[in-house]
Amino acid sequence: MKKQILIADGYNIIGNWPELNKLKQNDHLADARDSLLQTLSEYRKFREIEIILVFDAMYVPGIKQSYEQYNLEVVFTEEDETADSYIEALAGKLTSPINQVTVVSSDQAEQWTIFSRGALRVSSHDFYREIKRTHREIDHDAKRYHSKVMQRNRPWNDDQLERLAQMRDQLSDEKTD
Repeated sequence: MKKQILIADGYNIIGNWPELNKLKQNDHLADARDSLLQTLSEYRKFREIEIILVFDAMYVPGIKQSYEQYNLEVVFTEEDETADSYIEALAGKLTSPINQVTVVSSDQAEQWTIFSRGALRVSSHDFYREIKRTHREIDHDAKRYHSKVMQRNRPWNDDQLERLAQMRDQLSDEKTD
């Protein structure tokens, strides 16, 4: 099975996901970035996939912030380099017989370059739907796990206790015979 690597254009996603775009439009770009990092971190844990998130440095030149808590690779391009050009080069470098690279971007011009390098491309909108579907799966799994734990830890009801008492009495009667 190939190692799954996802390379995502951070600001492209922020501009296309409704809740993140709203934050950006209200001059809360850092909050939108943090929300995206948190969302991708959760997705990464559930899907067991390597994620490289790329941001154009033109929005935050010279940023040197650490994002170790998210367990993602976060790249801010050089000031004279676009996220698209960085992603195209990286996709070409990482695509191999042992790696399956998927690029998240809604830039149509980038699509043909990504395909020619052997990577897959998914639009930001389609990835948004995948993230939402994954969150539903995570919630469903968590509820199912909680339900199983609660069932195991729930005290026995009267019917169950009565049945156990009957079985105990029956075993006791068989031993005395």
